[in-house]
Amino acid sequence: MKNSLTTGVALLALAGPAWAQGPVSGTITDARTGTALPGATVYLDGAASAATDAAGSFSIPAVPAGRHELRITFVGYAPLVQQLQGQPTEQRLSATLQPGGVLTGEALVTASRANERTATAYTNVSRQDLDKRNFGQDLPYLLDQTPSVVVNSDAGAGVGYTDIRIRGTSNTGINMTINGVPLNDAESHGSFLVNLPDLASSVSSLQVQRGVGTSQNGGAAFGASINISTLDSRQEAYGETQNSIGSFNTWKNNVQFGTGLVGNHFTFDGRLSRISTDGYMNRASSDLKSYYFAAGYQAKNTLLKFITFSGREKTYQAWNGVPEPALTGNQTLLQNYIDNGELSETDAERVRREGRRYSYYTYDNQTDNYQQNHYQLHLSQGLGEDWNVGAALHLTRGFGYYENYRNRRKFGDYGLQNPIIGGDTLTRTNLIDQKWLDNYFYGGTFALNYQPKANDKLQATLGGAWNRFENDHYGEIIWAQYATNLVPRQRYYFNKARKTDYNGYARATWQVLPKLGIYGDLQVRHIEYTIDGLEDEQNDVTTRASYTFFNPKAGATFTLAEGQQLYGSFAVGQREPVRADFTDRPAGDQSAKAERLEDFEGGYRLTRTDLSLLGPRTALRFEANGFYMNYRNQLVATGQLNDVGAALRTNVARSYRRGVELTGFISADDKISLSSTLTLSRNRILNYRDVTYDADYNPVIGEARTSTISYSPNTVSAHTLEGQPLKGLRLALLYKTVSRQYLDNSENTARSLKPYQVLDFRVRYSIKPQFVKEIELGLLVNNVLNREYVANGYTYSYLGASGGLDTFNWYFPQATRNFLASVGVKF
Repeated sequence: MKNSLTTGVALLALAGPAWAQGPVSGTITDARTGTALPGATVYLDGAASAATDAAGSFSIPAVPAGRHELRITFVGYAPLVQQLQGQPTEQRLSATLQPGGVLTGEALVTASRANERTATAYTNVSRQDLDKRNFGQDLPYLLDQTPSVVVNSDAGAGVGYTDIRIRGTSNTGINMTINGVPLNDAESHGSFLVNLPDLASSVSSLQVQRGVGTSQNGGAAFGASINISTLDSRQEAYGETQNSIGSFNTWKNNVQFGTGLVGNHFTFDGRLSRISTDGYMNRASSDLKSYYFAAGYQAKNTLLKFITFSGREKTYQAWNGVPEPALTGNQTLLQNYIDNGELSETDAERVRREGRRYSYYTYDNQTDNYQQNHYQLHLSQGLGEDWNVGAALHLTRGFGYYENYRNRRKFGDYGLQNPIIGGDTLTRTNLIDQKWLDNYFYGGTFALNYQPKANDKLQATLGGAWNRFENDHYGEIIWAQYATNLVPRQRYYFNKARKTDYNGYARATWQVLPKLGIYGDLQVRHIEYTIDGLEDEQNDVTTRASYTFFNPKAGATFTLAEGQQLYGSFAVGQREPVRADFTDRPAGDQSAKAERLEDFEGGYRLTRTDLSLLGPRTALRFEANGFYMNYRNQLVATGQLNDVGAALRTNVARSYRRGVELTGFISADDKISLSSTLTLSRNRILNYRDVTYDADYNPVIGEARTSTISYSPNTVSAHTLEGQPLKGLRLALLYKTVSRQYLDNSENTARSLKPYQVLDFRVRYSIKPQFVKEIELGLLVNNVLNREYVANGYTYSYLGASGGLDTFNWYFPQATRNFLASVGVKF
């Protein structure tokens, strides 16, 4: 089937009057199935001018008189290019895109993304969707309205260290890739987006898959995957700047530029960004800088692109959180915290005064300092009419430290001699240390794609990757109040970690019948992981671990009618323990087990773009997805943290997550739209035994029972109501609800996060004056209702001397009402 473009009016009519400024709108669908393509990008004369919404609809408010080029692109589809004539009257079109496309520049990205054939739950997010929310907050906050997502921020306002959970799974279980290259840290499995500030400004498209999803490079997707692409190239030269200012002395400034297509073959794009804030929490500041640069060469069957991007962050440590009585004002518990923490009178007065914005640290340089440089070389090569290959080489260089002022530390713990002063032998001293990471991550990825143009019934991909991670962990003493044998930057521990990870997969979709398609995906992944040396407490963390996983996936789709589809799938995901699962256990204890997930997904999709419910052009999209995620040896958070704020975990033999995700979208004439998502789930551990510790730190094991998995709310919803009352003016209300979350696996409400609801308001107004392409003014008001809520926390309990259970909870309060205002200019 050929790409087709039809219009309800004379789209290629003769030139209209010179003053013509008529709008152009329409829908983009799959040429094969007729289903909508949300997130497709619509270019007018090389500039991204619109993106399709959840129903596949788009609108360009005004197209000047004269001849123009309209270009429509979507990952995994051949681009559509058509000449367009500006007219004074409104033009309406319907475009269909053909699956395939040899050189979209995203062969690696396409290979790992889900589509209508892969029978999985996913959400496409376009650049325009991200731009709407992007006032400088971290990427998780820009995804807050997608299904089953819960976000939080250490500093309380979405800048600095942030986290995202999907279906109750933290980012250590969320596979993240940038252009098909793994982003997750090889040891912790976490994706620290604070190291890449303002990354969203360079994203051309993004897909969130829930559940195991399709085979990915890097760590296993144990709750979701986030597939990020920055590979898009603009065909026309451009220059842009985005600037935001807001509460807590928050600033964002960036400049972006591109040459467009030079000499019919070359493109160059770049970005410089800076984000800074004092943070909502006291002494929780962030100073973030980043750059992005890409140089590309393209010919008829070849696309070669070099990309480098980097981020440098300096954040004041806020990962301790706030003790519970500082939020509640309970004076008895507050005094208990003061006594147990041996706080001075000054610090005790400070915790009483600062309340929910209290920060434990006061040392000026109690900061995390880290830089991460990424280098990627991508090749997309057409191999005849039906084949193409994508390959990439990559290197990530990371290095940095966090600095701590420490009170009354034993000399022996740092390899120092006990000094004798005035005849007295000292055993403790105040000191300042730095804990360093110095690492390299490098390797290659490839994907060979079979995408026939003449007959698209069968599509297939053969892909894989080889990656190597090397990381030095060490600590240095940079100052001590008392010491006799201290040398500058004395190293007091060192260990070296090495990890090799390679995988191969084969995937295919086959349209067996006109309405029935099947999907298969087989992956083999192997990991070798070693650690040699001592950790900071002088404990031996020598580790030898090896894993081989086979992860099959299969599914089927059935088209009920045009725009209606049923789907079902089964997938297996397995992953290895993280570094802390080995190092935070007694020396020699390597009992942490690999996890296994069996994921069942099934649902119904409806897409209609031809309704007249709310006007002549009403678009409707609805999806209901059911899931059952059955775990073996799942590593779940105990509710405690280690000394760098990472969650401590333990294996549980049997656990599951099951639920339903409902997603709906309706829009009328691009004037008003409503999108909603609701997740109802049950997340349980079978035969769980709670472990506490007595006054002598001996474990006390409770009776076996069924319990709720920590940090797993049973209800999450998100709703966005957006309207365009005037040309160029868009108003939106964003409402988020999250039910109770337990800090550990005891299902004890005394150790939990209370349910919360948050309402945000957003306004953007764009004008197109003669002297620049566009000026856009924006305002984001977060937490309009000024709710005091917390979105994360941790807990620790032990049996006191009296025999009772003493519990200490710490929370991460989120900001009360705050704002961000922006000015954007496109040249």
